[in-house]
Amino acid sequence: MRAWNADPVVVTVAVTGADVFRDTNPNVPYTTAEIADSAIEAAHAGATVVHLHVREDDGTPSGRPELFRDVVERIRAGSDLITMVTTGGSNDMGIEERIGGLQAAPDLSGVESGSMNFGDETFITPPPAARGIIERARQAGIGLEVEAFDVGHVVAAVRWLEEGTIPEPLRINLVFGVRGGIDASPEALSAMLRPLPPEAFWTVTCIGRHHPRMIALALLHGAPGIRTGLEDVAYIRRGVLAESNAALVKAAVDLAHALGREVAGPDQARELLRIGGR
Repeated sequence: MRAWNADPVVVTVAVTGADVFRDTNPNVPYTTAEIADSAIEAAHAGATVVHLHVREDDGTPSGRPELFRDVVERIRAGSDLITMVTTGGSNDMGIEERIGGLQAAPDLSGVESGSMNFGDETFITPPPAARGIIERARQAGIGLEVEAFDVGHVVAAVRWLEEGTIPEPLRINLVFGVRGGIDASPEALSAMLRPLPPEAFWTVTCIGRHHPRMIALALLHGAPGIRTGLEDVAYIRRGVLAESNAALVKAAVDLAHALGREVAGPDQARELLRIGGR
């Protein structure tokens, strides 16, 4: 039986998202230059994967391919980060707008395996649209990570794997704490892990105030990956706004070390995620 701390943990930074704005934390990056600079700073702090949304200069969420291309080029020019684009975007975008990032030729793309209530809104990803995203990514040679917000999303992802809809390895991001999705609790983590095959590469993301506790729980459960960043959490500790994505990454890295986990470097992350070098 493999030890829970045998492999180093891959740290992903989610630098901006689509639902957090500067009225929540004034340090949220908006422009492509700000997003890229923030990602590169986070790489210096220990992140090896960057999860990317893009925005117009005023902070409006965007799916424009030219913005994704610009930010990916900037990040690759200044770091060894593995680039991952969202195909979630925001809930008022159509599918074609949501997949603009695929045109930036990233290393990875996210794909939602189900629809859900998202706060007071409804986020819709019909199964045929999700399969279309998977096919477009596969044709472009882009790896995939499933974004799962509830147990049914995990079950759907495993079914995709079994049916051959999505290729091996199954990379999956387990997201906790979104209103409308699964809660942030130890029991919730166990429920999300139950359907996964042993060889799945799973990452834990937690939105909001339980963020550090769920990251710690994930690390103690031997999570292959953890995610942090201003998309997910505004505060670095109670009452103190995070000054940057790099600060959040440093806190996650320090927590991993305190709990007996090593943190993967760029080459190790590519090996663990089974992504070829650029």
